[in-house]
Amino acid sequence: MGWLGHLSKAKNLRLLQKEIINCHACPRLVEWREEIAHVKRKSYADQNYWGKPIPGFGSESPRMLIIGLAPGAHGANRTGRVFTGDSSGDWLYGSLHRLGLAKIATSISRDDGQELFGVRISTAVRCAPPNNKPTTQERDECGHFFNRELALIEPSIKSFVALGSFAWTALFKGLHDLGHQVKAPKFAHSASLKYTHEGTEYLVIASYHPSQQNTFTGKLTRPMLDSVLRKAAKFCALPPRI
Repeated sequence: MGWLGHLSKAKNLRLLQKEIINCHACPRLVEWREEIAHVKRKSYADQNYWGKPIPGFGSESPRMLIIGLAPGAHGANRTGRVFTGDSSGDWLYGSLHRLGLAKIATSISRDDGQELFGVRISTAVRCAPPNNKPTTQERDECGHFFNRELALIEPSIKSFVALGSFAWTALFKGLHDLGHQVKAPKFAHSASLKYTHEGTEYLVIASYHPSQQNTFTGKLTRPMLDSVLRKAAKFCALPPRI
């Protein structure tokens, strides 16, 4: 693999979404996402799984970008929308709703009426990986999609929130590829960095991922997640509606 051979040239986010959905670049991920969509979880046996790559969701001119690891096997891989249909999504959208950045606090399906205000959510890898562990090679193969998304939202974006160390690394790699001269601090919850690129000041801040492994054990609490998202929102003067 290696994305340098097929850089995305999508002129807008809607065209990029089509490219992402139609991607079959990583055989291991394609096989896994389609197997999960066929076998299904018993509690979702009567549902049609999406079973394809997951594009970003939210504002097309966001001031704040949230980056996760990859779609959940029975969450986004089932529903077709990032962070939707699982516990991680409930935590993330719930926090955004409390801060006035999401229309509703739930994340059930693509047609549940959810809307984000000034915020966009994306992932480092667009397909559900086995054991929720994409390889570095798969991350880099997906990198051209992430880089193109960054380039398309660069005129409006001001703050970045990385959920977990994998997303933290992918974000700084993408920023570097975009020409931002910034060095990643060591990942830790609430680790942050302000920097300036071409006259614009940016904030990058980290949070533990709202996975069940972190939330069930108390490693990540709702106040902790709210605090990180609030700092990122305050930096870029969000929310605009309250």
